[in-house]
Amino acid sequence: MSKSIFYHAGCPVCVSAEHDIVALIGVNNVDIVHVGEDKSKISVAENAGVKSVPALVTPNGNVLHINFGASMEDVKG
Repeated sequence: MSKSIFYHAGCPVCVSAEHDIVALIGVNNVDIVHVGEDKSKISVAENAGVKSVPALVTPNGNVLHINFGASMEDVKG
């Protein structure tokens, strides 16, 4: 993985965190994944270790859970 991946569900907490992450690390260094719109990415996020969103998965595989917005169970609906 060469970029970080930012997972979110579209809630206000997630959108705010997305803006901050992009401002901090740059749009070219992060892939944004909206798991609320693309449910097929939920299992990918969970396999990476994401327990709640918003979360940032770093290029070396660390998962940084940011300002709890929703659990993955909530996102699954």
